[in-house]
Amino acid sequence: MRVNPDSAPSTPSAPGSGSSSSSSSGRSLTTDARRAQIVAAAIETVAELGFARASFAQIAKRAKLSSVRLISYHFQDKEDLFQALVDTVQEAARAAMQPRIHAHSAPAAQLAAYIEANLEFLADHPVEVRALVDVLAGARREDGSPLVSSAGFDTPVALLVQHLRNGQLSGDFRPFDAEAMATAIRASIDAAANRLSAGDDFDARAYGRELVTLFALATRNEEAK
Repeated sequence: MRVNPDSAPSTPSAPGSGSSSSSSSGRSLTTDARRAQIVAAAIETVAELGFARASFAQIAKRAKLSSVRLISYHFQDKEDLFQALVDTVQEAARAAMQPRIHAHSAPAAQLAAYIEANLEFLADHPVEVRALVDVLAGARREDGSPLVSSAGFDTPVALLVQHLRNGQLSGDFRPFDAEAMATAIRASIDAAANRLSAGDDFDARAYGRELVTLFALATRNEEAK
């Protein structure tokens, strides 16, 4: 199971929000607001009860809806709702992290910002992280296949690989296996998400600072001027 609530250093900035009276999908702002209310309730419900116990009834109760049917009006089924949950958390992570990452131009500084921004998002959003991890781990159909789509979850890893390779070409990073390094960086970040979701007494920011030092030492080119 992979958790990628992040933006890789080489990803483009997220598009800004428009001022239109309707969403890009054609939904009204009122409909979007109701959908966001239901997704927020789903996040809180999964974080507290776990995915297995996060029924529409529990989510409707937390969202203070008059009827469970209001969820079905806005979402086709459980898959649709929990896909929206995953997308919402990941988009919030990207929006929070991309400005931090793109404030730098040097490869090493971007990598440090990438790691720090990931860990600070995890520290600041424990409820969302707990819900995301539980849905990705536990949301399964009867045949055992994932309920939510994992399409694109490895994209940040691919972009991170490209960032590391670009840093090698510029001479900022030493020669190393970029795929192995990117996998190690992602695995270290994912480990923090899993610990936080399990409720461990864990200082994610301190951990992030150590990761920055660790991977700065692992990637820097000692021969660069």
